[in-house]
Amino acid sequence: MQEEVNTKISILVDNNAESGLMAEHGFSLWIETGHSRILFDTGQGSSLLKNAEAMGIDLGTTDIIILSHGHYDHTGGVAQGLKHAEKATLYCHPGTVHPRYGVQNGIPAPLQMPHATMVAIDKLPWDRVRWVQAAQSLGDWGGLTGPIPRLTAYENTGGKFFLDPDGKRLDPMEDEIALWIRTDSGLIVCVGCAHAGIVNTLQYIQNLNNGMRIRAVVGGFHLLYADASRIEKTMTALQSLVLDCIVPCHCTGDHTVKTLNQEFGSICSPGFAGMVLHF
Repeated sequence: MQEEVNTKISILVDNNAESGLMAEHGFSLWIETGHSRILFDTGQGSSLLKNAEAMGIDLGTTDIIILSHGHYDHTGGVAQGLKHAEKATLYCHPGTVHPRYGVQNGIPAPLQMPHATMVAIDKLPWDRVRWVQAAQSLGDWGGLTGPIPRLTAYENTGGKFFLDPDGKRLDPMEDEIALWIRTDSGLIVCVGCAHAGIVNTLQYIQNLNNGMRIRAVVGGFHLLYADASRIEKTMTALQSLVLDCIVPCHCTGDHTVKTLNQEFGSICSPGFAGMVLHF
């Protein structure tokens, strides 16, 4: 049996924040596994450094930076993070740099990572960038999904996302990746927005780990626009996993968070910047 890894997850950036920290529409986690220090997403950039300082987190010790997907609210702080994390290796899918848009009532809004982020990534030495195009191990303690198969009939990307400003080319969000961390008690899963579907994501991670139990899931589930049928089927699927801990953040949606609280009680703890989880 592998040695138990003490894992600590701190929410650095979220739509909600405890007193003394900044909130923004964005997401970032600071993860300490005992093997590595990981910056998982970076928010829009306005809160990352201030919240890290307030929480006593030294981004200069970062070993790994992971980008869950290429939207601005997850990648905006990359340039700032890399200035501090001078030795960190960046992991992301090649599609994170693609132009992308949200289109509402015919009006496009750019959603892609900021230009400063693209420049910072481009300037990194080749051996500090890992383009994740398939499931990838980070060591005995965990790994990344790479692109996640879309198998459920009721899950979608969770919004009106496009690869062009005219709204003619749907964005399948193929760059969405998730992180898993192994412990003796099961897997801890970290997601950015779960644009591949939170159920697809969790089931795929179980398949990658020979059916190992999922112990906890932390991150955005992007169910703020989900209809009642999708939410009901999602709850049923989550119940079948017998999780110990659910921490919905960022884009999960207030109604879905309320439903999660009703369905799972004390197992569900809505996330906020400043929350610290110990496993």
